[in-house]
Amino acid sequence: MSKTSTYEPNSLMGHLIELRNRLLKAIASVVVVFLALAYWANDIYHIMSLPLLGSLPSGTTMIATGVASTFFVPFKLTFIVAFVISVPYILYQIWSFIAPALYSREKHLIAPLIASSTILFYTGIAFAYFFVFPLVFGFFTSVTPEGVTNAPDISTYLDFILQMFFAFGLCFEIPVAILLLIWSGVLDRATLIEKRPYFIVIAFTIAMFLTPPDVMSQTLLAVPMCILYELGIWLGRFYERKDENELTETPDGE
Repeated sequence: MSKTSTYEPNSLMGHLIELRNRLLKAIASVVVVFLALAYWANDIYHIMSLPLLGSLPSGTTMIATGVASTFFVPFKLTFIVAFVISVPYILYQIWSFIAPALYSREKHLIAPLIASSTILFYTGIAFAYFFVFPLVFGFFTSVTPEGVTNAPDISTYLDFILQMFFAFGLCFEIPVAILLLIWSGVLDRATLIEKRPYFIVIAFTIAMFLTPPDVMSQTLLAVPMCILYELGIWLGRFYERKDENELTETPDGE
């Protein structure tokens, strides 16, 4: 008989074993999706490069300056895509691990937040791909000096779009962060409304660091952040604590 079978499920070692199993399942999901997509790695990279290719002058293409870039860059992108696709399953594994320790009211809050945070992250990526990239690349192409050929390197382009995807996906989580702050009692809606001017400054500052050094990219990130801030404040009315006695609730099953 293996030693792991003698551990109590509610013991520390039992929780560690369950955590290990959950992590292995999450990693396995990424690997499986990656293997399923690996054959189309070049096609996936081509799809991701369409916003840039559509902005380049006729007859201009991207280049590869690294010896092995044409092989490794598409697979690197495919692995990132596999991770993004696996996010719902990864979050499900996290939820399955922490759910037994939550109160009933906490379960009713966290489950929708996990789902909405996933949707918002995907929305941020889609917003960057379909709306921001064509505008930004079109602007960069239009300001190319005369006599200079605009032929971006595929590895540099990948780093750029991953940075933008991360920036927009993360910043689109603002409503979730606001709801958690309101629900936990750290801040209330009145305080958030009062601090609105400060957040606008913070939004443009964050956009300055997360996006390329041009006003268009910074504005295209900062403005949605401000809109999402207002959305979080509006939704916060449904998550404000109305009775401190709610904190005395006991976990399910007790």
